[in-house]
Amino acid sequence: MTLNKMMIIGNLGADPELRYTPSGKAVTELRIAVNDNRKGPDGEWIEETLWFRVSVWEQAAERLAEQLRKGNKVYAEGQLRVREYESRDGEKRQSLELGFARVVNLERRNRDEEGGASGGGGRGSYGDAPPQVKPRGAEQRGGSSSGDEMDVDDIPF
Repeated sequence: MTLNKMMIIGNLGADPELRYTPSGKAVTELRIAVNDNRKGPDGEWIEETLWFRVSVWEQAAERLAEQLRKGNKVYAEGQLRVREYESRDGEKRQSLELGFARVVNLERRNRDEEGGASGGGGRGSYGDAPPQVKPRGAEQRGGSSSGDEMDVDDIPF
C-alpha cells in the first residue's frame, strides 16, 4: 500500500488561470506561496517561500476561478508531483505541483460586498467558511441545528 498526499495552506501569488482542454474540460491553475520562518545558524530569522502549482478540474475549477483572487489564503490537498521543464534561458528546472487537488478558500466573504447571497453561498461550496466545531455536550442555540456545525466526534483525525 502506498500514499501520496500533500496538504498546504498558503496565499495565491496570482489570480487563478482558467482554461479549457480541447475536449471541453475546465482546468484552473493556481500558484500558491507557502512561507516558512526559521532561525539560521547565526541566529537571524530566515524567511523561505516555497511555490506550488495546483491544478483543479471541472466544476470546481470554474467555481474557484470565479471566487479566488491574488492574495487569498487557501487550503489545498492533493498528490505531490515534481515536474521538470526547461526555462527560457535553457536551464533545466523543477516545480512542485499538486494534482487531483481539492482547494478550500479560507477567506471570509462579506456577503454585502459579493452582491447578496448569490455566487455559490450554498453549504459545502468552496467559498464558504469552514464548519464550526462544537464541543461534546454543547447545547444548540435555538434548539435546532443550522447544518453548519460539526461534532468533535465527526473529525476524521
